[in-house]
Amino acid sequence: MKRLLFATVALFFSVISYAQIEGKWKTIDDETGKAKSIVEIYKKADGKYYGKVVQLLIKPEYATCISCKDDRKNKPILGLEIIRGLSKDDSEFDGGTITDPKNGKTYKCSITRSGDKLNVRGYIGFSLIGRTQTWTKAD
Repeated sequence: MKRLLFATVALFFSVISYAQIEGKWKTIDDETGKAKSIVEIYKKADGKYYGKVVQLLIKPEYATCISCKDDRKNKPILGLEIIRGLSKDDSEFDGGTITDPKNGKTYKCSITRSGDKLNVRGYIGFSLIGRTQTWTKAD
């Protein structure tokens, strides 16, 4: 009986942690296929999820987000908050935005987790028009 209870509790916590996106994630460059940065996703007091660049794995073309149009304009890419305001909706995180520091454009964002991978979708308008990047769990 104790084994069954332990197995049930372990399964419950593994399912809960499976849907979480908090932690450090390695981003992959679409063009080269190489890892380009580490983004840390965290939850703020408002209950929403945010992500910032905590490590650069390749030297970016620019050290600052010169093309950003909001409060991130001319801010260093290292430490830049690129994900803002995601809310958890079942196993998906959406309702927020993601900014591409390379071109300064901000897109609507949704994230789903599949094991040690995140499917990060940026889009304009509705989700069908956009692109998805797969980020991997960073050690």
